[in-house]
Amino acid sequence: MTDASRFNRPARLLHWTMAALILAMLLIGVAMVTSLADYHALVALHRPLGILILLLAGLRLVNRWRHAPPPLPADLPGWQKRAAHGSHILLYGLMLAMPLIGWAMLSAARDPVVLAGPVVLPPILPQDAMVYAALRRLHTVLAYGLFAVILAHLAAALLHALIRRDGVFASMAPWRSKQPETTARP
Repeated sequence: MTDASRFNRPARLLHWTMAALILAMLLIGVAMVTSLADYHALVALHRPLGILILLLAGLRLVNRWRHAPPPLPADLPGWQKRAAHGSHILLYGLMLAMPLIGWAMLSAARDPVVLAGPVVLPPILPQDAMVYAALRRLHTVLAYGLFAVILAHLAAALLHALIRRDGVFASMAPWRSKQPETTARP
């Protein structure tokens, strides 16, 4: 693969780092609502990870604006190109919205967002129990939506990697793909 057919190194690093963080966040979120014994420890982990994801999503957007992604294969049907574009917009939107809604939700509850030790984020909304309740529901619904979009993204990645073998997966793979060897015919 040429460098033009791959995402740049920062994009790949951010993609795979955020994939691990978001998967961890979804699992922590599920554990938070099912475990009373570990709830406070999980929340203490969930909050700073959410802010880290917000910061990394911002870095990803800046990198994507500065470095265009490689083109999709020319033979990819138009509806699949539109679906890929739309799903990326949705993923970026959710990666930004989820932490912001979580932060706003906690602000409305007057629950501090402790990053580490004495480092606490300022509230971004005034205290309001009704706003907190609405944002909590929205955070939950969007978490399910994020999980669904991630599953669709994973399915598309597997389609490109295992069935189409068109280089789309290899363009984001953390390793460099070898070009298929061609044999000369006499």
